[in-house]
Amino acid sequence: MLANIHATCIMIGGAGLPFGTSPECGVLLLGESGSGKSDLALRLIERGAHLVSDDRTELFLHDGLLHAQPPLNIRGLLEVRGVGVLSIGHRAPAKLALAVVLRRDDPPPRLPEPEWYQPPQVLASSCKMRIPLLRLDPFAHAATAKLIAAAGAYTLSSLRDGRTPEHPPAELVVTPVPCFRKTG
Repeated sequence: MLANIHATCIMIGGAGLPFGTSPECGVLLLGESGSGKSDLALRLIERGAHLVSDDRTELFLHDGLLHAQPPLNIRGLLEVRGVGVLSIGHRAPAKLALAVVLRRDDPPPRLPEPEWYQPPQVLASSCKMRIPLLRLDPFAHAATAKLIAAAGAYTLSSLRDGRTPEHPPAELVVTPVPCFRKTG
């Protein structure tokens, strides 16, 4: 079963190396039209990430884990505002490890409370995992570094306040995404 949603998705790729993040980890970029999803994806790709999908993303479950892939008609296409639609390489599918809501007019709190992405209803009942949800201003100077660091922190259990898939708040039952890799 597929759910086609308005989102962009990247795979961390080489961009995660400074933080020890597995290159296979997928990050779902959520936001309204014009919120900066494609722009942030472009900056992440410049740092070594890989495009999975732009603007529309198909979500599906494999062994109870949430994955993302592009719809066939836009596979490998990235809209670059002011330039046009570019045909670039892509990788798919991606196991999702983090979801990020992009909003320019609503800066996130300094120390946010834990949040979890809620997949579309058609997939939610069979999903065996919860994905951390982060809120970012996509045009903030350090947005790409914050996103990459957050993906690494969640996947490597290095946040100090217990907001990791391995140590969720007591009221949540979470299964870690298997694309996580521990270093050291």
